[in-house]
Amino acid sequence: MFVRRISIERVDWAGKRTPCPIKWIDNFAMRNFTNDPVFDDTLPVGDGLLEAGLRVPLERLQLAMEDWFRRKGYLKPEDRLVVEELTAGKP
Repeated sequence: MFVRRISIERVDWAGKRTPCPIKWIDNFAMRNFTNDPVFDDTLPVGDGLLEAGLRVPLERLQLAMEDWFRRKGYLKPEDRLVVEELTAGKP
């Protein structure tokens, strides 16, 4: 189990936020194109949820995931990704 719980959400053109499907997150985790070992410390756990180690930088994770999701066609050009660490007490 990793120490950080991270929310991964898609934001559409209207500002509506929806959790990214675990299929997307798992695809990034399993086929990470960056070859950056820092992302080895990630584990998809559900729709919109990822567990990660302390050495995973959220900004780099967000940029890498957004790039991968766009390449796969998961995100439309007007969509963006929000990656946030959840605090204690949140699901």
